[in-house]
Amino acid sequence: MKETHKIFIICIYMSFCLSTTAIHAQILKDTTTINLIKEGIDYVYNFQFHKAEEVFNDLSKSYPGHPVMYLLRGMVTYWENYPLLPSSAARITFEEDLRTCIELCEKNKTPDLEAENLLANLCARGFLLLFYTDNDLSVEVVPLATSTYQYIRRSFNFTYYYSDFNFFTGLYNYYREVYPEAYPIYKPLAMLFPKGDRIKGLKELQAVANNSIVLKAEAFSFLSGIFLSYENNFQQATYYSKSLHELNPYNLEYMGAYIKNLLLIKQYDEAEKDIISHNTNLGNSYFQAQISIFKGILQEKKYHNIKQAQLFYIKGIKEISLFGSYGNEYAAYAYFGLSRISDINGDKYYKKMYRKLALKLAVFKNIDFDE
Repeated sequence: MKETHKIFIICIYMSFCLSTTAIHAQILKDTTTINLIKEGIDYVYNFQFHKAEEVFNDLSKSYPGHPVMYLLRGMVTYWENYPLLPSSAARITFEEDLRTCIELCEKNKTPDLEAENLLANLCARGFLLLFYTDNDLSVEVVPLATSTYQYIRRSFNFTYYYSDFNFFTGLYNYYREVYPEAYPIYKPLAMLFPKGDRIKGLKELQAVANNSIVLKAEAFSFLSGIFLSYENNFQQATYYSKSLHELNPYNLEYMGAYIKNLLLIKQYDEAEKDIISHNTNLGNSYFQAQISIFKGILQEKKYHNIKQAQLFYIKGIKEISLFGSYGNEYAAYAYFGLSRISDINGDKYYKKMYRKLALKLAVFKNIDFDE
């Protein structure tokens, strides 16, 4: 259920928060302001948080107390502390900023500002829900998701105000058809919604990736994940993850995704080169944990040094365990590796045990690096 929530939440967030213009608006009818928001968001995605804060501070002087300012502050907090955990000190300010944004939006009943307030309200709710679902905080998800439904229904009356909407329709068309196929338990729920179109959805997302300025990174990110996890086309996934990395070269999350895809298509030299070139970023403990596991894959697959691979896998599991559910998928890669090593060593018990642990943690069972 967690992934269903995330797909839905990100659809809402990106479709509304990063669309370009709204007719009935205070802040979004100002072309200069729109460009500054785009610039600041680009800095956030590229992990250039100081520059992003400078841009948003300038905006706050022109629009003091505007709910969008609280939304942008929350966005900086989310990515600057990524992965944001329930125990993170930044959690308090993150939730306070986004809930202040929601409160301000709901207090303002000015008709001419309805679209803008609805936009900011949904974005703030989307970020909160993303944080709660990422950390399996279902006690927070249920009431917030329930109260958000009325605003989502209202938002469909404003769809003609926004450009780049193929991002939203593409995600709906694709996942409406694919998700129930992958998880049949959700077929009865899917039947409550209009049918989608898998092929059309992919084409819409590809059009956004190729032509959009604002939604380009998100389109590339989703396409990479789709081809990796649902279409089982690792080559195509690598194309999109490479494009995403080139757009945001300082984003460690996107870098990790690109290295993973390189390893899946057995481009070991290229993956190793990227790992070495980013040694200066290893102060980020979440990225460091990923790199330990990637090094284990390299030692196992490229150098056939299973003893060294085993050490890296064990090290990576220990490091990634600090990040809760954020680390499950990467821990699964390490457990798959330990299972293969146990098989080589003739240890059937640990082969079975490690694989069972891997399958328990892995969301997508086809990504196991066995081949």
